[in-house]
Amino acid sequence: MKRRDFITRLSGAAVAWPLAARAQQAGKLPTIGFLGPNTFAAGSEWVAALVQRLRELGWIENRTIAIEYRWAEGREERFTEIAAEFILRKVDVIVTSGTPATMALMQATSVTPIVFATAGDPVGNKLVASLARPGGNVTGLSVQSADIAGKRLELLREVVPGLVRVAIMGNVDNPFTVLELDEVRTAAGKLGLEVATFGIRRAQDIVPAFEALKSRSEALYVCTDALAGTNRIRINILAVGARLPTMHGSRDYVEAGGLMSYGANYPSLFRRSADYVDKILRGAKPASLPVEQPTKFDLIINLTAAKALGLTVPASLLAVADELIE
Repeated sequence: MKRRDFITRLSGAAVAWPLAARAQQAGKLPTIGFLGPNTFAAGSEWVAALVQRLRELGWIENRTIAIEYRWAEGREERFTEIAAEFILRKVDVIVTSGTPATMALMQATSVTPIVFATAGDPVGNKLVASLARPGGNVTGLSVQSADIAGKRLELLREVVPGLVRVAIMGNVDNPFTVLELDEVRTAAGKLGLEVATFGIRRAQDIVPAFEALKSRSEALYVCTDALAGTNRIRINILAVGARLPTMHGSRDYVEAGGLMSYGANYPSLFRRSADYVDKILRGAKPASLPVEQPTKFDLIINLTAAKALGLTVPASLLAVADELIE
């Protein structure tokens, strides 16, 4: 083989090396940027699931991979700041959660791979072109939250005898929450329930919203997002004070004093997001990795909250609950 041909082939092979291999050859660990939309306290279980799965795949933090953690603490203006910082630091892939955070990252880069561990209606909110063919630099897992709004209302009606009036609280600056609010209103109409919607945009809106809703409702449906998640303890304390049973979309809200949640298992989704990261670091393109959906939905019931509200959870629900918190 001629020396020139050998060098040409070697150069072509270098271009084809997976991203991780090239980063390690350059003396730099492949780096994940983790944008947590809420707080470390709210997202620690998610991080643990992600890191554990990465370890199983051979990516050991601070040995074969580096992870840069940033927490937005429910403030959407932080998404843009963190996105810019990750691009400046030239991270190799970004993991995040939620539609607003993903949108902010997409505005910051069309090149750096982005994996959303959770997102509601990624097609409807234009995060991806389709579930099967995401296109672009973004892929991940859909929580299908809006699709199960009716099921959540049915569960509330089983626990709250004679339920007629339901309040819905959600961050109306979150495009997915707006879609979910419509789904809840539609489902409520089919169930013969009256609905009052209370939009919030910042933490300071929560107390005034409760002042307005507590005399007009018999239960509260809380839309899951970073703002609500960061303030989930405050929301649940106010709900108990107003004698309002609450329905949520994930376990951490119930652990923080809410009555019930029904939705995808978030730690499981973050665990599965590690598989996307692994494939991307080994050379796969996000555009070719289909968006996946939950394989399991969990029903979590807080019996302590039920007792505080004077409610008796039917035996039929206790039998099918995935977890009872006491």
